[in-house]
Amino acid sequence: MAAAPGADVGTIMRVVILGSGVIGVTLAYYLAADGHEVEVVDRQSGPALETSFGNAGEVSPGYSSPWAGPGLPLKAIKWLTMAHAPLVVRWTRMTPDMALWGLRLLRNCTHGRYEVNKGRMVRLAEYSRDCLIALRQRTGIQYDQRMQGTLQLFRTQEQMDHIHGDTEVLDRYGVPYEVLDPIGCIAVEPALARVREKIVGGLRLPGDETGDCFKFTTELAEIAKTLGVTFTYGRSILSIEQDGGRISGVVTDAGRITGDAYVVALGSYSPRFLKPLGLSLPVYPVKGYSLTVPITAPEGAPESTVMDETFKVAVTRLGDRIRVGGTAELTGFDLSLDAERRETLEHVVSDLFPDGGDAKAASFWCGLRPMTPDGTPLLGATRYPNLHLSTGHGTLGWTMAAGTGRVMADLISGRRPEIDMEGLTLARYG
Repeated sequence: MAAAPGADVGTIMRVVILGSGVIGVTLAYYLAADGHEVEVVDRQSGPALETSFGNAGEVSPGYSSPWAGPGLPLKAIKWLTMAHAPLVVRWTRMTPDMALWGLRLLRNCTHGRYEVNKGRMVRLAEYSRDCLIALRQRTGIQYDQRMQGTLQLFRTQEQMDHIHGDTEVLDRYGVPYEVLDPIGCIAVEPALARVREKIVGGLRLPGDETGDCFKFTTELAEIAKTLGVTFTYGRSILSIEQDGGRISGVVTDAGRITGDAYVVALGSYSPRFLKPLGLSLPVYPVKGYSLTVPITAPEGAPESTVMDETFKVAVTRLGDRIRVGGTAELTGFDLSLDAERRETLEHVVSDLFPDGGDAKAASFWCGLRPMTPDGTPLLGATRYPNLHLSTGHGTLGWTMAAGTGRVMADLISGRRPEIDMEGLTLARYG
């Protein structure tokens, strides 16, 4: 279980955090609880208004897996021919950065690399779930949370037959799971009884949680303010300055901001600001979409999260809404809404939960997931002693946020983190 903040803090510092998504805000809370002076800077008008705003709602340590796996190349070819494809590549937008990222992703598509990468991700994600539990107990924060697990739903026997690699890693890290037949799936998600014939089985992760990431982040930002955190919104970051091998300040469109330490938590935009400093981050934006569907019949809606393995779409209950999140689109920093992607999300939620909500009345959203080729985020130190990274969480920023915040606060405060940092830093890329 994660330790309470505020213990064994070294020098009290002024820390500038760039980015007010769930990663930046959670770190701000932990640093302020440790007694540091913290300022969070963001171009938006409030917290969690970009990638953290409309994600799938899963806090899923057990489902933490890299995209790069042994079967990905063949799956990708198949997906590109599907009507409701989990993966879309906009070849006309191909850039050298996108090509290099893709090649690095393919290099990680081996059994050995997959197990190493998944192990790293599960280590951080499991710790993060413990930190979130402790944070919730400490603050009383509410965000439409539920603690009823995740059900990975299989429509084909082939999908069921390929879960052994994942369960071996779960066994290694002591993560509880259940392999279910269709009756078992319906027992945990009763609304699936309406579509019994479409289910072959499932893998249930009872320790997973769900919740509204936007609500969590905005509520935690208010709590952080009571601890002295300053949030500077509507301020575009122009550059990060260095002098004599240390970061000396951040230039914004409204002036310069300085501190003793700096943290880059800018998601997909992190490489853009670090490249002029000679830091090359293998983080690429992978566009994801979501629907937020009003529930019309609670008994026909999911109880928690159902991950449709065929379409790689998660269907999650958030209070009186259903959040439907998924698809991966390689299209650079484009944030336009694609009607075909909406059709895919509508298809999945209507196919599995036909009576639960009105998909046609749903709000439609997209965001850019900051993905590394191996799936593991980039945390910790850089060659500049007062510059730290907290980015590259991909689809798991919400899942890994509390653990990331605790680990980063420990490092900045001069404490040894409670988990092994091997493989979680930029050092793994040389």
